[in-house]
Amino acid sequence: MTPAAEEGLNEIRSAVRELCARYPGEYWRGLEPSTYPTEFVEELTRSGWLGALIPEEYGGAGLSLTASSVILEEINRSGGNAGACHAQMYTMGTILRFGTDEQKTRYLPRIASGELRLQAFGVTEPTAGSDTPSITTTATKVDGGYRIRGQKIWTSRAQHSDMMLLLARTTPLDEVDKRSDGLSTFVVDMKAAAGRIQITPIETLMNHATTEVFFDDLEIPDDALLGEEGNGFRQILVGWNAERILIAAECIGDGRWFVEKAAGYAGERIVFGRPIGANQGVQFPIARAYAAVEAADLMRYKAARLHDTGKPVGAEANLAKYLASEAAWQAANACLDTHGGFGFAVEYDIERKFRETRLYTVAPISNNLVLAYLGQHVLGMPRSY
Repeated sequence: MTPAAEEGLNEIRSAVRELCARYPGEYWRGLEPSTYPTEFVEELTRSGWLGALIPEEYGGAGLSLTASSVILEEINRSGGNAGACHAQMYTMGTILRFGTDEQKTRYLPRIASGELRLQAFGVTEPTAGSDTPSITTTATKVDGGYRIRGQKIWTSRAQHSDMMLLLARTTPLDEVDKRSDGLSTFVVDMKAAAGRIQITPIETLMNHATTEVFFDDLEIPDDALLGEEGNGFRQILVGWNAERILIAAECIGDGRWFVEKAAGYAGERIVFGRPIGANQGVQFPIARAYAAVEAADLMRYKAARLHDTGKPVGAEANLAKYLASEAAWQAANACLDTHGGFGFAVEYDIERKFRETRLYTVAPISNNLVLAYLGQHVLGMPRSY
């Protein structure tokens, strides 16, 4: 990375950190268990950070994925939770890459300005899970558009989003040559869908505003289709790579928050007449976590750089997500162990961040599936699923 590029990233870090300072731990604790951080998201939007990836011609900042990842990293490093808003960054990329000029002109400036929120990503289903080609939500062609029937689960922020990026089957599974064929991507107007869409919140371990969504003969217009019908699976794969890199950055932010918190406390807490950090049993786990976070950070930057230059990035995006989520979880445990009983006290924010960072070894893709991907597609071993 050039000195100029590094300086640019540092300027982003400073600005985001300054904004996040207005939303300290007390703010995030006050949202528990399930209140959406509306004020925080609105200020991020007004400051232009959630429009970071939108080109300047559409009112965005036109930043690279590398720079955008730093925004989410700093939110988590400051003690916040970027999961409240991160989807807007990678979902709009699908519109940018595959939308028509009319769709991009219609949606992107309004997303950049905050007039529209595109936070909901409808892919996962109760009976399909990570087996995306097995989804059963259908989009049947009708006069002037499509009729949507089915359900989605783990669709976070659906009740706080004006638009949803939806994956549905337009050709039955038994009529396609490949299981991943026959899927299409749509932009659904959530307000226009009122009465034909039911959103049911799901209470979870962390405050993530996730839901189950039911579609009851919802009719959407032809121009809701993104790109070519039947090519939806390939379209969302592009978004998934960006998503995994951005999630990796959030994990890096969490990891650094935990390491800094643990190291600080270990130097201050006096037991048996000396700081507990002088004991190798306390010091070494924190140092190991630090090493893991820093190593994962290098893979985050490598993956982001490949993505920014348009090169294949599947393996690196998966590796970045895997290494960063494992490192963050390692740091979380080291931090909790360092604080002992105080780590379970709500006022220290450790138990909240501990719950938040645990998600990322499971979502948006299980780390076991990442290992399966690497085994098959990188190492050439037999398919395991």
